[in-house]
Amino acid sequence: MATYYELLGVSSGASQSEIKQAFRRRAKEFHPDLVHDRADALQRMQQLVAAYKTLIDADERAQYDRLNAVVPDEDKFDYREFLRRRRDDPVSQSKLIFFDLLHNNEHDAVALYDDLVGEGWFDLSMHLDREDFMDCAFLLAEEYEQRQELTRSYRLLMKIVALEIEKPYFRHFFTEVTARLRSIVCTKMPGKVEPTRILRYLEELIALNLSRQDTAQYLKKAAELHLAERRAETALRCLDRGLQFDQRLGGAKRLREKIDAGLQA
Repeated sequence: MATYYELLGVSSGASQSEIKQAFRRRAKEFHPDLVHDRADALQRMQQLVAAYKTLIDADERAQYDRLNAVVPDEDKFDYREFLRRRRDDPVSQSKLIFFDLLHNNEHDAVALYDDLVGEGWFDLSMHLDREDFMDCAFLLAEEYEQRQELTRSYRLLMKIVALEIEKPYFRHFFTEVTARLRSIVCTKMPGKVEPTRILRYLEELIALNLSRQDTAQYLKKAAELHLAERRAETALRCLDRGLQFDQRLGGAKRLREKIDAGLQA
């Protein structure tokens, strides 16, 4: 019987980031909505979930390793050092960024990415496979969001969106991307990023029409920003458009009252 590590396709010394990434990849292969044999797929998904829940928890993982006599792998070849020394090779440096993100070395990964981008020629998407770039970009976006570098996070996520629209890869995990975008632009940017820039980002997101609910939320946020800038008529148009996408748009009634007050002022 395969071990939990084998089910996820990781080594016994895998980091939490590697385990999370591996689960996401394997789940895409066996999700019941994406394969013909739903019964077999459901069973495989249950096994993957069990493996993930055990290995992602430090205490449960330690107990599992003891019970199954799992010995962590000892890598004789220092892959990271090999990549690090190839400073003049953009492919190796791109792989190093991805490697560090997967091995709890986020600080070095972001620092290297910043340095390379700062040189004005580096494009991560040109030096990684499409799928690896999408996964790497998502991890980088997470790091930038945590560091409150929201614009950088937004731009990376939007690159993922463009590729996903072109050809699905994240599939049902794509909701993580759209939810993060919605949170960044609608919740975290206001008060930290100038309104004109947020409005530009909202226009980009509205144009994508990823879902009716998301589009409605973006239009409502645009209405709020326009109202704050004393553009009540524009705010009203945005809110009305939002309600066309979602008649149950939360907070719409209260916002309309504020807009009406602004129109009468």
